[in-house]
Amino acid sequence: MMATRHGLRADAERIWQEAIGAVAPQRLLALALADLLGSLPAGRIVVVGAGKAAAAMAAGLEEHLAAAGFPPERLSGLVSVPEGCGRKLRSIEVRQTRPAGVNLPTPRVVTATAAMMTSLGGLGPADLAVALISGGGSALLAAPRDGLALDDKIAVTRFLSGAGADIGALNTVRRGASAVKAGGLARACTAGRLVVLVLSDVIGDPLDLIASGPCMPTPAEPQVALDLLERFGAIAAGIAPRLVEHLRHDLAAGAAPRPSAPAGPNWQTPAGCRVSHRIVGNNDTAVEAAAAAARALGYETTVRHARPGPPASLESAEAIGRRLAAEGLVLAALAARDGHARAVIEGGEATVVIPADHGVGGRNQQTVLAAVASAADWPTGLLVASLGTDGEDGPTDAAGALADADVARILAADKPALERALARCDSLPMLERAGGLVRTGPTGTNVADVRIVLARP
Repeated sequence: MMATRHGLRADAERIWQEAIGAVAPQRLLALALADLLGSLPAGRIVVVGAGKAAAAMAAGLEEHLAAAGFPPERLSGLVSVPEGCGRKLRSIEVRQTRPAGVNLPTPRVVTATAAMMTSLGGLGPADLAVALISGGGSALLAAPRDGLALDDKIAVTRFLSGAGADIGALNTVRRGASAVKAGGLARACTAGRLVVLVLSDVIGDPLDLIASGPCMPTPAEPQVALDLLERFGAIAAGIAPRLVEHLRHDLAAGAAPRPSAPAGPNWQTPAGCRVSHRIVGNNDTAVEAAAAAARALGYETTVRHARPGPPASLESAEAIGRRLAAEGLVLAALAARDGHARAVIEGGEATVVIPADHGVGGRNQQTVLAAVASAADWPTGLLVASLGTDGEDGPTDAAGALADADVARILAADKPALERALARCDSLPMLERAGGLVRTGPTGTNVADVRIVLARP
Protein backbone atom coordinates (compact mmCIF):
# COMPACT_ATOMS: atom_id res chain seq x y z
CA MET A 1 0.00 0.00 0.00
CA MET A 2 1.30 3.46 -0.86
CA ALA A 3 1.50 6.19 1.77
CA THR A 4 -1.47 8.52 1.52
CA ARG A 5 -0.31 11.33 -0.73
CA HIS A 6 -2.53 14.06 0.70
CA GLY A 7 -3.43 12.54 4.05
CA LEU A 8 -0.57 12.82 6.50
CA ARG A 9 -3.03 13.53 9.31
CA ALA A 10 -5.14 10.52 8.40
CA ASP A 11 -2.02 8.35 8.35
CA ALA A 12 -0.89 9.68 11.73
CA GLU A 13 -4.31 9.03 13.23
CA ARG A 14 -4.31 5.47 11.93
CA ILE A 15 -0.86 4.92 13.42
CA TRP A 16 -1.67 6.22 16.88
CA GLN A 17 -5.00 4.38 16.97
CA GLU A 18 -3.16 1.14 16.27
CA ALA A 19 -0.67 1.96 19.02
CA ILE A 20 -3.40 2.59 21.58
CA GLY A 21 -5.41 -0.45 20.47
CA ALA A 22 -2.40 -2.71 20.94
CA VAL A 23 -2.23 -1.83 24.64
CA ALA A 24 -5.97 -2.18 25.31
CA PRO A 25 -5.95 -3.78 28.77
CA GLN A 26 -8.71 -6.33 28.15
CA ARG A 27 -6.80 -7.69 25.18
CA LEU A 28 -3.53 -7.85 27.11
CA LEU A 29 -5.18 -9.50 30.12
CA ALA A 30 -6.66 -12.21 27.91
CA LEU A 31 -3.17 -13.01 26.60
CA ALA A 32 -1.59 -13.13 30.07
CA LEU A 33 -4.16 -14.80 32.29
CA ALA A 34 -4.51 -18.21 30.69
CA ASP A 35 -1.12 -19.45 31.87
CA LEU A 36 -0.64 -17.13 34.84
CA LEU A 37 -3.44 -17.98 37.22
CA GLY A 38 -3.30 -21.72 36.60
CA SER A 39 -5.78 -23.62 38.74
CA LEU A 40 -8.37 -21.38 40.40
CA PRO A 41 -8.41 -21.14 44.20
CA ALA A 42 -10.76 -23.05 46.44
CA GLY A 43 -11.55 -19.85 48.31
CA ARG A 44 -12.26 -16.28 47.26
CA ILE A 45 -10.61 -13.99 44.76
CA VAL A 46 -10.28 -10.36 45.84
CA VAL A 47 -9.14 -7.80 43.28
CA VAL A 48 -7.54 -4.45 44.09
CA GLY A 49 -5.82 -1.99 41.83
CA ALA A 50 -5.15 1.50 40.64
CA GLY A 51 -4.29 3.29 37.45
CA LYS A 52 -5.73 4.65 34.26
CA ALA A 53 -6.08 1.13 32.87
CA ALA A 54 -7.33 -0.53 36.06
CA ALA A 55 -11.02 -0.57 35.06
CA ALA A 56 -10.38 -2.23 31.71
CA MET A 57 -7.96 -4.66 33.34
CA ALA A 58 -10.65 -5.54 35.90
CA ALA A 59 -13.16 -6.08 33.08
CA GLY A 60 -10.74 -8.42 31.33
CA LEU A 61 -10.17 -10.35 34.54
CA GLU A 62 -13.91 -10.71 35.16
CA GLU A 63 -14.40 -12.00 31.61
CA HIS A 64 -11.61 -14.55 32.01
CA LEU A 65 -12.91 -15.84 35.34
CA ALA A 66 -16.47 -16.07 34.02
CA ALA A 67 -15.27 -18.08 31.02
CA ALA A 68 -13.33 -20.36 33.39
CA GLY A 69 -16.49 -20.98 35.43
CA PHE A 70 -15.38 -19.23 38.61
CA PRO A 71 -18.47 -18.44 40.75
CA PRO A 72 -19.11 -14.66 40.65
CA GLU A 73 -20.26 -14.67 44.28
CA ARG A 74 -16.69 -15.60 45.29
CA LEU A 75 -15.23 -12.66 43.39
CA SER A 76 -15.07 -9.10 44.76
CA GLY A 77 -12.81 -6.11 44.61
CA LEU A 78 -12.17 -2.41 44.23
CA VAL A 79 -10.01 -0.46 41.79
CA SER A 80 -9.23 3.25 41.82
CA VAL A 81 -9.34 5.15 38.50
CA PRO A 82 -9.55 8.76 37.26
CA GLU A 83 -12.88 10.29 36.34
CA GLY A 84 -13.79 9.33 32.80
CA CYS A 85 -12.31 5.82 33.17
CA GLY A 86 -15.19 4.33 35.16
CA ARG A 87 -17.43 1.47 34.14
CA LYS A 88 -19.96 -0.84 35.76
CA LEU A 89 -18.73 -4.37 36.43
CA ARG A 90 -20.56 -7.31 37.95
CA SER A 91 -18.33 -8.09 40.92
CA ILE A 92 -15.52 -5.52 41.06
CA GLU A 93 -16.23 -1.92 42.07
CA VAL A 94 -14.63 0.70 39.84
CA ARG A 95 -14.32 3.88 41.88
CA GLN A 96 -13.47 7.21 40.19
CA THR A 97 -11.31 8.91 42.79
CA ARG A 98 -9.64 11.90 41.14
CA PRO A 99 -10.58 14.44 38.46
CA ALA A 100 -9.45 13.82 34.89
CA GLY A 101 -6.27 15.67 33.98
CA VAL A 102 -5.27 16.26 37.64
CA ASN A 103 -2.63 13.65 38.42
CA LEU A 104 -2.68 14.15 42.18
CA PRO A 105 -4.27 12.13 45.00
CA THR A 106 -7.50 13.24 46.66
CA PRO A 107 -9.26 12.31 49.92
CA ARG A 108 -11.34 9.87 47.84
CA VAL A 109 -8.10 8.13 46.85
CA VAL A 110 -7.09 7.79 50.50
CA THR A 111 -10.49 6.32 51.39
CA ALA A 112 -10.35 3.83 48.52
CA THR A 113 -6.80 2.79 49.39
CA ALA A 114 -7.77 2.14 53.01
CA ALA A 115 -10.66 -0.03 51.83
CA MET A 116 -8.34 -2.06 49.60
CA MET A 117 -5.85 -2.67 52.39
CA THR A 118 -8.64 -3.71 54.75
CA SER A 119 -10.07 -6.17 52.22
CA LEU A 120 -6.66 -7.73 51.61
CA GLY A 121 -6.14 -8.08 55.35
CA GLY A 122 -9.29 -10.20 55.69
CA LEU A 123 -8.19 -13.03 53.39
CA GLY A 124 -7.03 -16.51 54.30
CA PRO A 125 -4.51 -19.05 52.94
CA ALA A 126 -7.05 -20.57 50.51
CA ASP A 127 -7.84 -17.20 48.95
CA LEU A 128 -6.22 -15.45 46.00
CA ALA A 129 -5.60 -11.71 45.71
CA VAL A 130 -5.04 -10.00 42.37
CA ALA A 131 -3.58 -6.50 42.09
CA LEU A 132 -4.07 -4.60 38.83
CA ILE A 133 -1.47 -1.86 38.49
CA SER A 134 -1.05 0.61 35.64
CA GLY A 135 0.29 4.07 34.89
CA GLY A 136 -1.17 6.84 37.00
CA GLY A 137 -1.40 4.48 39.95
CA SER A 138 0.83 6.59 42.20
CA ALA A 139 -1.84 9.29 42.41
CA LEU A 140 -4.64 6.72 42.70
CA LEU A 141 -3.18 4.82 45.66
CA ALA A 142 -2.42 6.99 48.68
CA ALA A 143 -1.92 6.19 52.35
CA PRO A 144 0.18 8.89 54.03
CA ARG A 145 2.40 7.64 56.84
CA ASP A 146 1.39 8.46 60.38
CA GLY A 147 2.11 12.11 61.08
CA LEU A 148 1.89 13.15 57.42
CA ALA A 149 -1.07 14.70 55.65
CA LEU A 150 -2.25 14.27 52.09
CA ASP A 151 -1.40 17.93 51.51
CA ASP A 152 2.27 17.16 52.26
CA LYS A 153 2.37 14.57 49.48
CA ILE A 154 0.57 16.83 47.03
CA ALA A 155 2.86 19.77 47.74
CA VAL A 156 6.06 17.83 47.21
CA THR A 157 4.76 16.11 44.06
CA ARG A 158 3.73 19.43 42.54
CA PHE A 159 7.04 21.05 43.39
CA LEU A 160 9.23 18.23 42.09
CA SER A 161 7.20 17.83 38.90
CA GLY A 162 7.47 21.53 38.21
CA ALA A 163 11.21 21.40 38.82
CA GLY A 164 11.66 18.73 36.13
CA ALA A 165 12.08 15.65 38.35
CA ASP A 166 11.66 12.38 36.47
CA ILE A 167 9.46 9.50 37.57
CA GLY A 168 12.31 7.80 39.42
CA ALA A 169 12.99 10.84 41.58
CA LEU A 170 9.30 11.42 42.22
CA ASN A 171 8.69 7.86 43.32
CA THR A 172 11.75 7.70 45.57
CA VAL A 173 10.36 10.64 47.52
CA ARG A 174 6.80 9.28 47.43
CA ARG A 175 7.96 5.99 48.96
CA GLY A 176 9.28 7.87 51.95
CA ALA A 177 5.89 9.44 52.54
CA SER A 178 3.65 6.43 52.01
CA ALA A 179 2.37 3.37 53.84
CA VAL A 180 1.04 1.73 50.66
CA LYS A 181 3.87 2.24 48.17
CA ALA A 182 7.13 0.24 48.09
CA GLY A 183 5.37 -3.02 48.97
CA GLY A 184 2.88 -1.62 51.46
CA LEU A 185 -0.13 -2.94 49.56
CA ALA A 186 1.33 -6.46 49.41
CA ARG A 187 2.30 -6.44 53.09
CA ALA A 188 -1.34 -5.79 53.96
CA CYS A 189 -2.36 -9.03 52.22
CA THR A 190 -3.05 -12.20 54.21
CA ALA A 191 -4.10 -14.39 51.24
CA GLY A 192 -2.03 -17.40 50.31
CA ARG A 193 -1.09 -15.80 47.01
CA LEU A 194 -1.04 -12.34 45.45
CA VAL A 195 -0.74 -12.06 41.66
CA VAL A 196 0.24 -8.59 40.44
CA LEU A 197 -0.56 -7.74 36.81
CA VAL A 198 1.23 -4.62 35.60
CA LEU A 199 0.68 -2.43 32.53
CA SER A 200 3.89 -0.43 32.50
CA ASP A 201 4.10 3.31 31.78
CA VAL A 202 7.75 3.58 32.88
CA ILE A 203 10.56 3.02 30.40
CA GLY A 204 12.41 -0.20 31.19
CA ASP A 205 9.50 -1.58 33.26
CA PRO A 206 11.05 -1.13 36.73
CA LEU A 207 8.47 -2.70 39.03
CA ASP A 208 9.55 -0.55 41.96
CA LEU A 209 8.73 2.64 40.02
CA ILE A 210 5.46 1.77 38.27
CA ALA A 211 2.78 3.30 40.53
CA SER A 212 5.62 3.56 43.10
CA GLY A 213 5.80 -0.22 43.45
CA PRO A 214 2.84 -0.96 45.79
CA CYS A 215 3.64 -4.67 45.74
CA MET A 216 7.44 -4.50 45.47
CA PRO A 217 9.55 -4.86 48.65
CA THR A 218 11.67 -1.81 47.93
CA PRO A 219 13.76 -0.65 50.91
CA ALA A 220 13.22 2.88 52.11
CA GLU A 221 15.97 5.28 51.04
CA PRO A 222 15.64 8.32 53.31
CA GLN A 223 19.07 9.71 52.42
CA VAL A 224 18.39 9.46 48.69
CA ALA A 225 14.98 11.10 49.14
CA LEU A 226 16.52 13.93 51.17
CA ASP A 227 19.25 14.41 48.55
CA LEU A 228 16.60 14.71 45.84
CA LEU A 229 14.59 17.23 47.84
CA GLU A 230 17.80 19.22 48.36
CA ARG A 231 18.88 19.02 44.71
CA PHE A 232 15.55 20.20 43.35
CA GLY A 233 15.28 23.01 45.90
CA ALA A 234 12.28 21.69 47.84
CA ILE A 235 13.96 21.95 51.26
CA ALA A 236 15.16 25.50 50.62
CA ALA A 237 11.67 26.44 49.46
CA GLY A 238 10.10 25.04 52.65
CA ILE A 239 8.05 22.41 50.81
CA ALA A 240 6.51 19.66 52.99
CA PRO A 241 8.63 20.23 56.11
CA ARG A 242 6.87 17.37 57.94
CA LEU A 243 8.05 14.95 55.26
CA VAL A 244 11.61 16.26 55.57
CA GLU A 245 11.39 15.77 59.35
CA HIS A 246 10.16 12.18 58.90
CA LEU A 247 12.95 11.36 56.46
CA ARG A 248 15.58 12.79 58.80
CA HIS A 249 14.13 10.77 61.66
CA ASP A 250 14.26 7.60 59.51
CA LEU A 251 17.89 8.32 58.69
CA ALA A 252 18.84 8.99 62.31
CA ALA A 253 17.08 5.79 63.40
CA GLY A 254 19.23 3.85 60.96
CA ALA A 255 16.42 1.53 59.95
CA ALA A 256 13.79 1.43 57.23
CA PRO A 257 10.29 2.33 58.44
CA ARG A 258 8.93 -0.85 56.86
CA PRO A 259 10.01 -4.51 56.99
CA SER A 260 12.84 -5.41 54.67
CA ALA A 261 12.59 -8.23 52.13
CA PRO A 262 14.60 -9.48 49.16
CA ALA A 263 14.12 -7.04 46.28
CA GLY A 264 12.57 -9.09 43.49
CA PRO A 265 9.30 -9.54 41.62
CA ASN A 266 8.51 -12.84 43.41
CA TRP A 267 8.73 -12.77 47.20
CA GLN A 268 6.92 -13.69 50.38
CA THR A 269 5.52 -11.16 52.81
CA PRO A 270 6.01 -11.40 56.57
CA ALA A 271 2.39 -12.67 56.74
CA GLY A 272 3.28 -15.57 54.44
CA CYS A 273 1.60 -14.32 51.24
CA ARG A 274 3.46 -15.39 48.07
CA VAL A 275 3.71 -12.43 45.68
CA SER A 276 4.39 -12.70 41.95
CA HIS A 277 4.47 -10.02 39.22
CA ARG A 278 3.81 -10.08 35.49
CA ILE A 279 4.24 -7.25 32.98
CA VAL A 280 1.30 -7.57 30.57
CA GLY A 281 2.21 -4.67 28.26
CA ASN A 282 4.50 -1.66 27.98
CA ASN A 283 5.70 1.20 25.77
CA ASP A 284 7.42 -1.23 23.40
CA THR A 285 4.07 -2.90 22.73
CA ALA A 286 2.56 0.38 21.53
CA VAL A 287 5.64 1.42 19.54
CA GLU A 288 5.78 -1.90 17.66
CA ALA A 289 2.09 -1.63 16.77
CA ALA A 290 2.56 1.94 15.55
CA ALA A 291 5.53 0.90 13.44
CA ALA A 292 3.59 -1.96 11.91
CA ALA A 293 0.79 0.44 11.00
CA ALA A 294 3.26 2.87 9.39
CA ARG A 295 4.78 0.09 7.32
CA ALA A 296 1.32 -1.07 6.24
CA LEU A 297 0.65 2.46 5.01
CA GLY A 298 3.76 2.34 2.83
CA TYR A 299 6.34 4.16 4.98
CA GLU A 300 9.95 3.02 5.24
CA THR A 301 9.99 3.01 9.02
CA THR A 302 12.69 3.54 11.62
CA VAL A 303 11.77 2.32 15.09
CA ARG A 304 13.34 3.56 18.32
CA HIS A 305 12.47 1.89 21.60
CA ALA A 306 13.12 4.01 24.66
CA ARG A 307 15.45 2.52 27.23
CA PRO A 308 16.03 3.49 30.87
CA GLY A 309 18.69 6.03 31.69
CA PRO A 310 19.78 8.97 29.56
CA PRO A 311 18.43 10.08 27.21
CA ALA A 312 15.09 8.31 27.67
CA SER A 313 14.52 9.40 31.26
CA LEU A 314 16.15 12.82 31.05
CA GLU A 315 15.61 14.23 27.55
CA SER A 316 13.61 17.44 27.69
CA ALA A 317 10.55 18.09 25.56
CA GLU A 318 12.38 20.99 23.95
CA ALA A 319 15.39 18.84 23.01
CA ILE A 320 13.15 16.09 21.65
CA GLY A 321 11.19 18.59 19.56
CA ARG A 322 14.35 20.05 18.04
CA ARG A 323 15.72 16.56 17.35
CA LEU A 324 12.54 15.33 15.67
CA ALA A 325 12.22 18.47 13.57
CA ALA A 326 15.81 18.20 12.35
CA GLU A 327 15.37 14.54 11.49
CA GLY A 328 12.03 15.23 9.84
CA LEU A 329 13.51 17.91 7.58
CA VAL A 330 16.15 15.46 6.39
CA LEU A 331 13.56 12.75 5.76
CA ALA A 332 11.28 15.17 3.91
CA ALA A 333 14.15 16.18 1.64
CA LEU A 334 14.97 12.53 0.93
CA ALA A 335 11.33 11.75 0.22
CA ALA A 336 11.09 14.66 -2.21
CA ARG A 337 14.24 13.44 -3.96
CA ASP A 338 13.49 9.73 -4.35
CA GLY A 339 9.72 9.52 -3.89
CA HIS A 340 9.85 7.12 -0.94
CA ALA A 341 7.73 7.95 2.11
CA ARG A 342 9.55 7.60 5.43
CA ALA A 343 8.54 7.42 9.08
CA VAL A 344 10.14 7.44 12.50
CA ILE A 345 8.27 5.88 15.42
CA GLU A 346 9.69 6.19 18.92
CA GLY A 347 8.59 5.83 22.49
CA GLY A 348 9.53 7.60 25.68
CA GLU A 349 8.45 10.28 28.09
CA ALA A 350 9.88 13.79 28.00
CA THR A 351 10.72 15.96 30.97
CA VAL A 352 9.59 19.57 31.31
CA VAL A 353 10.82 22.23 33.72
CA ILE A 354 7.81 24.41 34.44
CA PRO A 355 8.48 28.09 35.23
CA ALA A 356 6.65 29.89 38.02
CA ASP A 357 4.78 32.03 35.49
CA HIS A 358 3.58 29.07 33.44
CA GLY A 359 0.64 28.65 31.13
CA VAL A 360 -1.30 25.52 30.13
CA GLY A 361 0.10 22.56 28.25
CA GLY A 362 1.75 19.18 28.54
CA ARG A 363 5.02 17.50 27.63
CA ASN A 364 3.77 16.26 24.26
CA GLN A 365 2.37 19.64 23.29
CA GLN A 366 5.64 21.27 24.39
CA THR A 367 7.56 18.79 22.22
CA VAL A 368 5.57 19.67 19.10
CA LEU A 369 5.75 23.41 19.78
CA ALA A 370 9.54 23.12 20.14
CA ALA A 371 9.73 21.23 16.85
CA VAL A 372 7.96 24.04 15.00
CA ALA A 373 10.00 26.76 16.72
CA SER A 374 13.27 25.11 15.66
CA ALA A 375 12.41 24.74 11.95
CA ALA A 376 13.04 27.74 9.71
CA ASP A 377 10.78 26.37 6.98
CA TRP A 378 8.31 23.52 7.36
CA PRO A 379 7.90 21.43 4.21
CA THR A 380 4.48 20.40 2.90
CA GLY A 381 5.25 16.71 3.24
CA LEU A 382 6.27 16.64 6.92
CA LEU A 383 4.26 15.83 10.05
CA VAL A 384 5.52 15.52 13.64
CA ALA A 385 3.22 14.25 16.40
CA SER A 386 3.67 13.36 20.06
CA LEU A 387 0.91 11.77 22.14
CA GLY A 388 0.27 10.26 25.54
CA THR A 389 -1.27 6.81 25.19
CA ASP A 390 -3.56 7.58 28.13
CA GLY A 391 -5.24 10.49 26.32
CA GLU A 392 -4.00 12.98 28.94
CA ASP A 393 -1.10 15.34 28.34
CA GLY A 394 -0.36 17.20 31.52
CA PRO A 395 -3.33 18.95 33.16
CA THR A 396 -5.19 19.23 29.84
CA ASP A 397 -7.92 17.43 27.92
CA ALA A 398 -5.60 16.81 24.95
CA ALA A 399 -3.58 13.65 24.38
CA GLY A 400 -0.86 15.67 22.68
CA ALA A 401 -0.34 17.52 19.45
CA LEU A 402 0.77 17.35 15.84
CA ALA A 403 2.36 19.79 13.44
CA ASP A 404 1.99 19.63 9.69
CA ALA A 405 2.59 22.40 7.18
CA ASP A 406 -0.72 24.12 7.97
CA VAL A 407 -0.19 24.10 11.74
CA ALA A 408 3.45 25.18 11.39
CA ARG A 409 2.53 28.09 9.12
CA ILE A 410 0.00 29.45 11.62
CA LEU A 411 2.35 29.02 14.59
CA ALA A 412 5.35 30.56 12.81
CA ALA A 413 3.34 33.59 11.70
CA ASP A 414 3.92 35.13 15.14
CA LYS A 415 7.41 34.01 16.10
CA PRO A 416 7.66 36.12 19.29
CA ALA A 417 4.38 34.63 20.57
CA LEU A 418 5.62 31.16 19.71
CA GLU A 419 8.83 31.69 21.66
CA ARG A 420 6.91 33.13 24.65
CA ALA A 421 4.53 30.18 24.69
CA LEU A 422 7.47 27.78 24.59
CA ALA A 423 9.27 29.59 27.44
CA ARG A 424 6.11 29.67 29.59
CA CYS A 425 4.99 26.09 28.84
CA ASP A 426 1.83 27.63 27.42
CA SER A 427 1.49 25.38 24.38
CA LEU A 428 -2.20 24.52 24.48
CA PRO A 429 -3.71 27.92 23.50
CA MET A 430 -1.41 28.34 20.48
CA LEU A 431 -1.84 24.77 19.28
CA GLU A 432 -5.60 25.00 19.69
CA ARG A 433 -5.75 28.13 17.53
CA ALA A 434 -3.53 26.48 14.94
CA GLY A 435 -5.55 23.26 14.82
CA GLY A 436 -2.70 21.15 16.16
CA LEU A 437 -4.21 19.58 19.28
CA VAL A 438 -5.02 15.88 19.33
CA ARG A 439 -7.92 14.90 21.56
CA THR A 440 -8.71 11.22 22.03
CA GLY A 441 -10.46 11.37 25.41
CA PRO A 442 -9.36 8.97 28.19
CA THR A 443 -8.19 5.79 26.47
CA GLY A 444 -8.36 3.49 29.49
CA THR A 445 -4.71 2.52 29.08
CA ASN A 446 -1.31 4.09 29.76
CA VAL A 447 2.14 3.08 28.50
CA ALA A 448 3.87 6.50 28.29
CA ASP A 449 4.18 8.35 24.97
CA VAL A 450 4.48 7.59 21.27
CA ARG A 451 6.10 10.05 18.84
CA ILE A 452 5.55 9.98 15.11
CA VAL A 453 7.48 11.62 12.25
CA LEU A 454 5.99 11.16 8.77
CA ALA A 455 7.64 12.43 5.57
CA ARG A 456 6.36 11.88 2.07
CA PRO A 457 6.89 13.42 -1.36
